[in-house]
Amino acid sequence: MKKTYLSILVILGLVFSMQAQDKSSNDSNFGLKAGYNLAAVSIDEDGETGQRHGFHVGLYGESFITNNLALQVEVLYSQQGYEVEYATGTFTQKLDYINVPLMFKVYPTNNFFLEAGPQAGLAVSHKETYEGTFVDISSDYEPNKFDWGMNFGGGFKTDSGVSIGVRYHLGLGDVNEEDTKHHNRVWMFSLGFDL
Repeated sequence: MKKTYLSILVILGLVFSMQAQDKSSNDSNFGLKAGYNLAAVSIDEDGETGQRHGFHVGLYGESFITNNLALQVEVLYSQQGYEVEYATGTFTQKLDYINVPLMFKVYPTNNFFLEAGPQAGLAVSHKETYEGTFVDISSDYEPNKFDWGMNFGGGFKTDSGVSIGVRYHLGLGDVNEEDTKHHNRVWMFSLGFDL
């Protein structure tokens, strides 16, 4: 019985050491990520709306260019939008996107990374609500379908392929067609798993 346990431990040790060697050789990988969004909209770069709480979920593919530099492409469903508090109530705009970030990742160490890159997004749904004493929501409101911007972030990835990360999205495209400029601002907190 002791020999069986010892054999199992030796086999598990060999498997884990091979996985660690694979990580150190920086092979390309594919995975699933999901997390929490804290979204808002800047108005004419002078101020920011209240925040909408949401989530994101999607897939990623990471390819190493060198031992310390990788390119990661993602496809994410992302809940964004904002809230505005008025004296008579609260206006909430829920904007949901399919986002495609292209992230350049630098690994100063084997497990810690910094990332930056552009992102394009397609608005797939929107909903406007008002809770208060006065209701005036235009039924024909239509946000811009296309959004774009830059992402900046960092995180930690274990040798087994589990990652945690924080990212800030700086939207550069107008959320809607108005005289004032509205740009998405999103903090993203993610958990990822190589598959």
